[in-house]
Amino acid sequence: MKLSRVGIVGAGQLGRMLALAGYPLGIRCMFLDRSATAPAAQVAPILTGELEDAAQLAALAGASDVVTFDWENIAGSALAPLEKLTKVRPPRAALEVSQDRMAEKALFSELRIPVAAHAAVDDEETLRRAITKLGLPGVLKTRRLGYDGKGQFVLRSLAQIGAAWAAIGGRGLIYEKFQEFSREVSIVGARSATGQSVFYPLSANTHGGGILHYSIAPFVNRKLERAARIYLKRVMQALDYVGVLTIEFFVVKGRLIANEMAPRVHNSGHWTIEGCVTSQFENHLRAICDLPLGSTRALGHTAMVNFLGKMPDRELLLAIDGLAFHDYGKEPRPGRKLGHCTLLKGSTMERNSALTKVLKLIEWS
Repeated sequence: MKLSRVGIVGAGQLGRMLALAGYPLGIRCMFLDRSATAPAAQVAPILTGELEDAAQLAALAGASDVVTFDWENIAGSALAPLEKLTKVRPPRAALEVSQDRMAEKALFSELRIPVAAHAAVDDEETLRRAITKLGLPGVLKTRRLGYDGKGQFVLRSLAQIGAAWAAIGGRGLIYEKFQEFSREVSIVGARSATGQSVFYPLSANTHGGGILHYSIAPFVNRKLERAARIYLKRVMQALDYVGVLTIEFFVVKGRLIANEMAPRVHNSGHWTIEGCVTSQFENHLRAICDLPLGSTRALGHTAMVNFLGKMPDRELLLAIDGLAFHDYGKEPRPGRKLGHCTLLKGSTMERNSALTKVLKLIEWS
């Protein structure tokens, strides 16, 4: 059966880039989102309504050969009825495990993927016990709905327990031993329903306030990349995964510590649009539509820079050789991802020089 109609729950910038990647392949996307002015609605048809609205989800599934999502905080129970109407990819199990940090770490541990020491927290007393057991500094996080640094509090002393609890206290938290890392890296891969899998080169990621500011790729470290691929493949096989999957890691004393996974295309993989033979967006569509996966070979040395809070001067950036500019069509507000640019150069020296120029022209707010 030819799969060429893709329904996407959520119409943000990730969905927008999926739709744009689909057109050359003859794949047409339709979206469900709360807003008719969401970024993807500018490039493809959209149904409007709550993301978990049963009637609208059924309508989306009825018009689609396969349903996917661009946001991982949709309840698995909302997607379950769609499995009787069409294919849902990635699998619901991957979505659900990624939504709970304890479940995610349990899966990683079961698959022999290193994680930070951690403990479940439901009240101040269990937080104190976790600190006694694991030590300081540590990070108190919500188990669910945390992204881009939201729902987190770094504790460096016992005196901060009250402030941490006032900020995010409640049932369903996790306390993690703080990782003194040298870098944050991520690996993006794709797997088809037949088990074919491909992996992109590692990217090294720089964050500010928990939000990705820029990535450079390929990040060349054979030992770390080999380990990252092994870990990602284990997760894909365990979940019978179909689509693009990302794992973010801390590099601690030369080894990888898994932080979290994302069952979707990922911000740290945006560089693949210009930087690889086949982008993460195209490979996600290829995977969920039962098409052969494309080459992930890097075309050069790349940097991807997010536009946060305000758009930079387009003309100044486009004057830089080898720069590609992406505007998501969003209204500006502090911390919001409004777009990104990608630099593609022939050497790391050229890329780093151009990246320095770009960073001087961007103001994150």
